[in-house]
Amino acid sequence: MRFFRAANGLAWIAALGLSCQLFAQEQDKRSSFKDPEDGKLDASEWLLERKGFLPVPILITEPAVGYGAGAALLFFRESIGDAVTKAKESGRLTPPDIYGAALAATANGTKVAGAFGMVTFAEQLWRWRGGVARPDVNLDFYGTNGTDSTRDLKLGYNVEGWISTQQLMRRLGESENFLGARWIYLDLDTRFDSSRPEPVLSPGGRAVTSSGLGLTFEHDSRDNFFTPSRGWKGYLESMFYSPDIGSDNKYQTYRAYAFSYFPLMKEFILGVRADGRAARGDVPFYQLPFIELRGVPVARYQDRRTFATELELRWNATARWVLLGFIGSGRAWGSGDKSFNEAGAVTSGGAGFRYLVARRLGILAGLDIAKIVANVDAAHRFELQCGRRMEERRGMRLGMRRRVAADDHGRA
Repeated sequence: MRFFRAANGLAWIAALGLSCQLFAQEQDKRSSFKDPEDGKLDASEWLLERKGFLPVPILITEPAVGYGAGAALLFFRESIGDAVTKAKESGRLTPPDIYGAALAATANGTKVAGAFGMVTFAEQLWRWRGGVARPDVNLDFYGTNGTDSTRDLKLGYNVEGWISTQQLMRRLGESENFLGARWIYLDLDTRFDSSRPEPVLSPGGRAVTSSGLGLTFEHDSRDNFFTPSRGWKGYLESMFYSPDIGSDNKYQTYRAYAFSYFPLMKEFILGVRADGRAARGDVPFYQLPFIELRGVPVARYQDRRTFATELELRWNATARWVLLGFIGSGRAWGSGDKSFNEAGAVTSGGAGFRYLVARRLGILAGLDIAKIVANVDAAHRFELQCGRRMEERRGMRLGMRRRVAADDHGRA
């Protein structure tokens, strides 16, 4: 499902990438990308007016699948400027409606194609997010030993087929709370490396078709979509898969996460994240929860339950440049009799920088570099490993400021 989570950020990545390309090609329009206040490179004016079709380059730096690239074509039904105008009238800012299609491939033979959309309607009371994808992904399976799994036990596998996710949410009154319903459909075929014995999986561990319905709850009072300075976002989700709705297996998945941001002083912002996941029943191995941290490869540590926390300290060093450092830790457990306290912890950390590419909108773009700094299991073994990933591990992170009042000249 990472394909669709990445799609939520493509709009702002698109705007940055294309604006830089346009800046280089249209010499006679350089003033459009120069801030009148400080004379620095700034895409505020161009972003406020842009709508229609937008081609987007995609860069992949996920260690689980290798380096890769791709392209997307987005369609903005309205510009960000139009969305800001509506927000000033209603008192709240929502993203413009976006539709898109994307293709991507990586060095290890992984290929993904898909289409997606995000729409707000009925006077901003309803939101729809959805997409369909065709993945052909090559990954490594390390078993369900949580953070005690070792690199020596990894087994390559391929997963190919169709994925669909559809989510409809309704705002509760005039609050920033949304109650939603979600449907996830997976029609996937898995194949393990034929040169090695196949792993012993739990009953139903290689289900071909999964169909699940669930309920979601979301609160979002952040002042910035991707790099906030204050406020918090929380999300709860319960998904129920059953043969009654077309699934081969009967199982459940649960997730709860929260992001909070605290301005410590004028120049410093502290970000705190907590993320818990669980699964019950005859869960396919590729649906098992995994630890998601910057610097940790996707699906490296899986089990029936996972929990991760992360701290990030951001320093607004100058009016344009931001430096940050982060550290996180996670545990995976649930197989056999192992408890949370008995599970080992994997810890990762790193640093990054941001540049304020659109001052009037508070959009920041930059790079993160992260690695696993310690993997401590019950026997106190340590493992060092580098990891890089777009947006979170070594990639582009962007944000759009939600402030719609007169302070257009602030920065996130």
